[in-house]
Amino acid sequence: KWVNGYKLTSSDGEHSLKFGGRIMYDYATWNTGDESYSGTEFRRVRFFNSGKVYGNIKYKLQLDFAGGGVSFKDVYIEAALPYVGNFKVGHFKEPFRLEVLTSSKYITFMERGLPIAFSPERNVGFMLHNSFMDDKLSVQAGLFREAEKDSPGNDTNIDNVNNITARLTFLPINDRGNLLHLGAGFSSRHTSNQKYSISTRPENHLGTKLLNMELDSVSGMNLIGAEMAFVMGSFSVQGEYVMNSVKGVEGYSFSGYYGQLSYFLTGEKRKYKNSLAGFDRVIPNSNMKEGEGWGSLELAARYSSMDLSEAHAGVLNDITIGLNWYLNPCARVMFNYVMGTLEDHDGKETTENTFQCRIQIDF
Repeated sequence: KWVNGYKLTSSDGEHSLKFGGRIMYDYATWNTGDESYSGTEFRRVRFFNSGKVYGNIKYKLQLDFAGGGVSFKDVYIEAALPYVGNFKVGHFKEPFRLEVLTSSKYITFMERGLPIAFSPERNVGFMLHNSFMDDKLSVQAGLFREAEKDSPGNDTNIDNVNNITARLTFLPINDRGNLLHLGAGFSSRHTSNQKYSISTRPENHLGTKLLNMELDSVSGMNLIGAEMAFVMGSFSVQGEYVMNSVKGVEGYSFSGYYGQLSYFLTGEKRKYKNSLAGFDRVIPNSNMKEGEGWGSLELAARYSSMDLSEAHAGVLNDITIGLNWYLNPCARVMFNYVMGTLEDHDGKETTENTFQCRIQIDF
C-alpha cells in the first residue's frame, strides 16, 4: 500500500517492509563582500529500505548518492527489549538536539541553524531509549565513536575514542494541535588527534566558509544543549542553545543558538512525530492538482548565531527568511533569503547575502 511511500505488511502485522528515497535539488546565488557567485547541487539523493521482522526487530539501510559518491546514512538494527526499552546499534544520529534529529525532509529551512557545526550527527555506536508517562517523558543514552568517513563501522582500533551522549525530553502539552516540547542534552567527547576545527557557512551549503577555527592540544569537549518547541495551530516557535566547553592545555568556551518562527497561511500545522525523530511530514489541506487546489504555504523566519570569539575566530550571525510551498505531502518548493554577518577578532565585518531555492521530493 501507499503511505507516502511504498509499504508491504504481513497479514498478522509481525513483518513489514518499506522502501523509498529523497531528491533535493538546490540553486543559490550569493555575494560575499564585493564578489558574486551562483551554483547548483543535488544536496541529497538518498534511497532507503527499512522493515520489521517478528514484531520486535527493526532495521534500516539508507545510502546517499549526492556528489557522485556513495555514503552510509542510517544503517542500524533495533530491538525492543522487555523491561529495558529499545536497543539500537549501528550507524545513526546521536541523541542530541531537536533540529538535528528532525529529518532533512521536514526541517523548516533549507539548512539547519548555525549550531549544527557543534553538533554530533551520525556516528557508530549503540543506544538505549525509552518513553514513559504515555510518551510524555523520553530518555535516550548511548556510547559512540567518530565514524570513519569512507567505511563507518569497519574500524580496527576503537579503544581511544569513546563519546557518551544522552538526552531527556518532556511534553507538558501535546493535544488538539497544540504542543510544547522541552529537552536537554549532554555529550562528552574525546579526540585522538589532539585537534579540533570548525568551518561553517552562513546557512548556504554552496556558500563561503566565513567562520574558521582550528585548535591544537585538545583532549575533548563537553556539549550541553537546551531545546524548546511550541506549536499552537498554524503558528510555531522553536529554539535551541548549545554550549561547547573544549578541554586541553587551554580551555575554551563557545556557544551557538537559534530561534525561529513559522506560520501556515493556508491553515496547516507542524506535526510532531516523537522525541527521537522530532517533527514529521506536513499534510497540506489540498494538493496541487486539478480540482483540488494549490497546496499549502508556510512563512518562516530565523535568527541564529555562533560565537567563537574566545579562540579569536569571531562571531557569525544569520537572519533567514523562508517561504515553503507544499505541493502535496511528498513534494515541496523552498525559498530562503539568508543574510550572514561575520565580525572577526579585529572588529572587521564580512557580509554574505544569499537567495536560494530547493525542489524536493521524498517518498
